Amino acid sequence: MHETPARAGARLVGLCARCRHARRVETPRSVFWRCDLAERDPRFERYPRLPVLVCIGYEPLPPESTA
Repeated sequence: MHETPARAGARLVGLCARCRHARRVETPRSVFWRCDLAERDPRFERYPRLPVLVCIGYEPLPPESTA
């Protein structure tokens, strides 16, 4: 079975792909993942090295509602 592009991307990014504190930042040449916790806590890197496999600040995104 082939991996979907979304799943492959999430695997390459790690926890950030599903964290409420992470933001995907796209530029014309690259895609970065930014950690908003870095703004108020020096323990976190603004642009962490990927994939992030363990993170004390990880909080999963809320489940998507199916309305």
